[in-house]
Amino acid sequence: QVTELVLDNCRSSNGEIEGLNDSFKELQFLSMANIELRSLAKLPTLSKLRKLELSDNVISGGLEVLAERCPNLTYLNLSGNKIKDLGTVEALQNLKNLKSLDLFNCEITNLEDYRDSIFELLQQITYLDGFDQEDNEAPDSEDDDDEGDEDGDDDENEAGPPGEYEEEDDEDDGASDLGEGEEEEEVGLSYLMKEEIQDEEDDDDYVEGGDEEEEAEGVRGEKRKREPEDEGEEEED
Repeated sequence: QVTELVLDNCRSSNGEIEGLNDSFKELQFLSMANIELRSLAKLPTLSKLRKLELSDNVISGGLEVLAERCPNLTYLNLSGNKIKDLGTVEALQNLKNLKSLDLFNCEITNLEDYRDSIFELLQQITYLDGFDQEDNEAPDSEDDDDEGDEDGDDDENEAGPPGEYEEEDDEDDGASDLGEGEEEEEVGLSYLMKEEIQDEEDDDDYVEGGDEEEEAEGVRGEKRKREPEDEGEEEED
């Protein structure tokens, strides 16, 4: 049931890795970087293998084995090997699903028109050494995963740690306490104001009756004077 297997920095014996055999039928990713591998002749049949890392070995040929043993490869890394000419790479034409090939740090990269020649020879590939024909960089699935994790972190940050809410609650409690105190003060002031108003009204009650009569007569006189004028204004309207 193993789908990924990393054997980097192990040591191969006569081009063979002990324990790696045809029983790994579900294997999709295999990495054998820097294991002093000279040949692929003893590579087991891995029909579901899609990505193969063979960087920093001493492979110089025999790539036709890959089409026979790993026909569904989409990614192949041969960087840092002893591949020198286009004839060696031509064997990869039979890998019909191959989309990305890495030959970085191989002697073949020193050839004139190296990139154009490889893209012409292997027309099924999209990326060579991490870039397409227009020099656009190949997407990295690991970077996509990291971005997803960052987004998740942002969501958590937006929610905010519990401590912030506790502080806000404390502030609200303090504010409510102040509010109650202010209300008490306002009640006390209004009560005192009412008492003063009542005292003033009591003082007015002691005004002599003569003064009240004079004021009442003055008011009546003003009403009588205004009545004819008001009637004239109503007629004009």
